[in-house]
Amino acid sequence: MALHVPKAPGFSSMMKDGARFFSGLEEAVIRNIDACKEFAGTVQTCYGPNGMNKMVINHLDKLFVTNDAATIMRELEVEHPAAKMMILGAQMQENEVGDATNLVIILAGQLLKEAEDLIRMGLKPTEIADGYEMALDKSLEILETLSCLDIKNTKDTTEVTKAIRTAVMSKQYGHEDFLADLISKACISILPEKTTFNVDNVRICKIIGSGVLKSEVVPGMVFRRNVESNVTKKETCKIAIYTCPVDAIQTETKGTVLIKTAAELTDFSRGEETQLENQIKAISDAGATVVVSGGKIGDMALHYINKYNMMAVRIVSKWDIRRLAKATGATALPRLTAPTSEELGMADSVYLDELGDTEIVVFKVGSEESRISTIVVRGSTDNYMDDIERAIDDGVNVFKGLCKDGRLTPGGGATEIELAQQIAAWGETHPGLEQYSIGKFAQALEVVPRVLAENSGVKPKEVISSLYAAHAEGNKNVGFDIEGEGGDVKDCVEAGVYDMLLSKKWAMKYACNAACTVLRVDQIIMAKRAGGPKPRDTSGPMDQDDD
Repeated sequence: MALHVPKAPGFSSMMKDGARFFSGLEEAVIRNIDACKEFAGTVQTCYGPNGMNKMVINHLDKLFVTNDAATIMRELEVEHPAAKMMILGAQMQENEVGDATNLVIILAGQLLKEAEDLIRMGLKPTEIADGYEMALDKSLEILETLSCLDIKNTKDTTEVTKAIRTAVMSKQYGHEDFLADLISKACISILPEKTTFNVDNVRICKIIGSGVLKSEVVPGMVFRRNVESNVTKKETCKIAIYTCPVDAIQTETKGTVLIKTAAELTDFSRGEETQLENQIKAISDAGATVVVSGGKIGDMALHYINKYNMMAVRIVSKWDIRRLAKATGATALPRLTAPTSEELGMADSVYLDELGDTEIVVFKVGSEESRISTIVVRGSTDNYMDDIERAIDDGVNVFKGLCKDGRLTPGGGATEIELAQQIAAWGETHPGLEQYSIGKFAQALEVVPRVLAENSGVKPKEVISSLYAAHAEGNKNVGFDIEGEGGDVKDCVEAGVYDMLLSKKWAMKYACNAACTVLRVDQIIMAKRAGGPKPRDTSGPMDQDDD
């Protein structure tokens, strides 16, 4: 008879074998704080124009070389539950604003680091979290007063470029003016009169070769495809879009045909050809000069398309078909029928072009009706172009933010130092234990100029003391000078370094919420992992087109 071994008394006796349990300050709270500090330390070297790149290889063996925190977090599969909470906050920032995701992680990590000192002094984590929340409310109140520029007209390129430039600068330092100008043109050209701006309407087409300064904005859409037909250019054309293959329709059921004479045999195939010709002729008679298909274009159909002097383009992606229909004002038809005049789309020109050794089809839509614009990105390697795409993506999100709220604050850590100074002074007026955590919240805000200085190879203490001195004299807009020698400071408004007030506001909210949630955890209970076979090894060679 097997001997029954009793379980150790306590919590583990209630759980299955293999479950893990941590409780108390040292085991749960400090352990969580350490994990978050470690993760924040990883991404904070990416912050700012002088931030370093990370080389990330994801579970599919795809290589990313980037300093974009959102991409790094998306591709790293972080297991630790507390670090995951910070990442969730940063992902919310990505969805809400689309920029300043790194700020959320850095600020949350610093808040927890400061909280650790207070916990070791003897304060309760809940008291610290309460103090942080009071400081957050006050800092959001002060933030509203720190706006230094308000962009009222989002159709003014020079105004919009000011805001976009700083967002692009942190990803592509050196090309910020050129890229900010491109993004402004692309966004303003499709800004709708009545509805809101949609980020998805600015497309990016990456074509290898040449250099980034050869990138351009094309009103309409660009596809890395070849033209199927002999005709490769059409001006002021009408477009018929089909989601089905352009070919003779196959019958749904199999049938047997009994052919008795040679005449019947010739007539049999000719009937099919005549039917297809009538369909193509009907499309041509409707006024269409360009046929776009989501499926394959058969040889016989192509022969008749050439016969009626039409242009044929095949687009495989159903999403691209929808976007093209939206850009040209056409209706995507599910069957090969002649389109009505309402279902036809319009384009100024559709033509085959060649950039480097890549053939592209350009659908140029008139500036009046264009609802989509494409930024054609040129570059020497795919990784480099991916990074430029992320910079453009941030710039477009900033434009979307400007449409909601056009207020800007000074960048370069100026806003954070001003907030830190005012909150520290406000915290001293509190009699309770909250004053300690409010003071630590103010210290945590210093992390922004400190990281900017560290990443630029400058002594951070000198920079922060210079900033405090300048702000004490009433110069609210003085921030760290990245381009200066040593620990210089400058007026960020004069230098044209701005941050969006909206992104600062949400970043501080999400960072503080993430930090307070982690602080309020006192036990970690991890159930035994579910068994089952290990996942298949998918580290084989990847498809060329699998972006």
